[in-house]
Amino acid sequence: MKFINIGFGNMVAAERIVTIVSPDSAPVKRLVQDAKDSGRVIDVSCGRRTRAVIITDSEHVILSAIQSETIANRLDNTDVEDEIEE
Repeated sequence: MKFINIGFGNMVAAERIVTIVSPDSAPVKRLVQDAKDSGRVIDVSCGRRTRAVIITDSEHVILSAIQSETIANRLDNTDVEDEIEE
């Protein structure tokens, strides 16, 4: 199982990630609010501005202060490492 650093020492299992999106659009803001209302939000931004919203296969919504592109690059680098090991 591979883990991706999503900021401030927090990790998420790479295979559990469904999507990584920017929090700026109205539909994503509604999705985050709905998740907050139902208790499915995990906020790992440490009080900073949310720059990425990670949706998992268990329908949890993770808020991170790291940009979505940075997290995606970390995820891609993990995939490359897997191919080298095989």
